[in-house]
Amino acid sequence: MYKGKTVSIVIPTYNEEKSIAGVINDFFATGVVDEVVAVDNNARGNTAAEIQKTNARHIRETEHQGYGHALMRGLREATGDLIVMVEADGTFEAKDIHKFLNYSEDFDVVFGTRTSRASIWSGAFMPFPVRFGNWAVAKLLEVLHNGPTLTDVGCTYKLLSRKALESIRDLFPRSPGDGTFSPELMLWLLRRHFKPIEIPVNFKPRVGESMYTGSIWKAAVLGARMVVRIIGYRFVRI
Repeated sequence: MYKGKTVSIVIPTYNEEKSIAGVINDFFATGVVDEVVAVDNNARGNTAAEIQKTNARHIRETEHQGYGHALMRGLREATGDLIVMVEADGTFEAKDIHKFLNYSEDFDVVFGTRTSRASIWSGAFMPFPVRFGNWAVAKLLEVLHNGPTLTDVGCTYKLLSRKALESIRDLFPRSPGDGTFSPELMLWLLRRHFKPIEIPVNFKPRVGESMYTGSIWKAAVLGARMVVRIIGYRFVRI
């Protein structure tokens, strides 16, 4: 709990059996987390067994496959006043939640950014083309959807207040539920007149292999799909 508000963590997982338990335990260890919702999206290997070793709520999302579907299921399941989304692959630091919570006192929406060079750990997958691409696509979203300063469209680490979450739940059926969900969520919030703030977060090397990124080519393909979605929403009423 943080200053009288309950805190939920939403973690989508697909191929993170080597890291998921550690990530969950690290968040509980911060002393401010009331629940962790781990969404098992037809997870590979022993991921489910690793979740069950922890105090997280193990939610199975088997009907719809994809990063976005897993996050939306987790957002539906979360009960907290403040909801934080994060990856299961060990790339983010649990202790950074304190920064998000501090900013939540003034903002209903807090976005993380991995594009600050000072916060990118050695070995993390953030080569210059990927960092620049995230920045460029974020600027496109910023301009087309009247946003504040944005520098990263692919960072899962985000905080939403209950008010912000409830304001966009009706938009979930519009999403294809794939890897483009992060900018989609961002523009939904902007178009529903929330004013987010973006803060730098630590970004570490991933444990295991990513389904969506991991190579510059895969990141470029995903980025192109994000661009199409961001432009498409410019002509859609929300």
